[in-house]
Amino acid sequence: MRKRLVIIGTGNVATALALAFGGEAHTIVQVYGRDAAKAAALAKRCNAASISDLAALSTDADLYIMAVSDSAVAPLAASLQLGDKLLVHTAGSVSREVLKNSSSSYGVLYPVQSLRAEMDRVPDLPFLVDANSPEKGAWLQSLALTVSTQVQFATDEQRLRLHVAAVVVSNFTNHLYALAEDYCKKEGTDFRMLLPLISEVANRIQNISPNEVQTGPAIRNDQNTIDRHLALLAPFPELQQLYAIFSASIQNMYKK
Repeated sequence: MRKRLVIIGTGNVATALALAFGGEAHTIVQVYGRDAAKAAALAKRCNAASISDLAALSTDADLYIMAVSDSAVAPLAASLQLGDKLLVHTAGSVSREVLKNSSSSYGVLYPVQSLRAEMDRVPDLPFLVDANSPEKGAWLQSLALTVSTQVQFATDEQRLRLHVAAVVVSNFTNHLYALAEDYCKKEGTDFRMLLPLISEVANRIQNISPNEVQTGPAIRNDQNTIDRHLALLAPFPELQQLYAIFSASIQNMYKK
């Protein structure tokens, strides 16, 4: 059964969720944003009304999704009084309890994914859900399953732990890509030659534990190659330090 949703926010997560839940799945009633132009642009994409004043928030939606930055959740929640309407935030590191004074029904709908408003398509969206009652939790799970095949319950603590892992596998690895790209530019080599390698490693761990597919000089204890690489990285002290730290970590993990 189609549900009526309100999206509070206009950024990356708000855009992805508006597009994922809108259309054939459910009805996006409104999009709220402090910037009226951004709210109108997103609302147009999901065939919804746009507002830039919280006083104009619809009162007859089934779910209110607060998709804003982690630091903005608590201040924005303080401006909302939704009675018994179900209100959720989408943050990985924020307790569901910051919403307890905004509604008697509240929870979390956290998409475990890196999202960009400019994306042409919405990627797979695994969700962690939580609510202040089992009934609302089950309702959220049912809703999430209409657009996702991976939905799990998670407490604040469990969600925070997975958020830590998400930062490591997404933000940290992307930073390494950025450092490698900068290194290639300065050394006159083509970073694009590494793209098939990046794809292969990402595809490989879909079915095999990362622990089982580690390669490279560190796991082989090829200290000669490691030393040559470190010498080559002398003009790039940040990357050199990371190379040494990661090599030592790999060697420590695979000690026999």
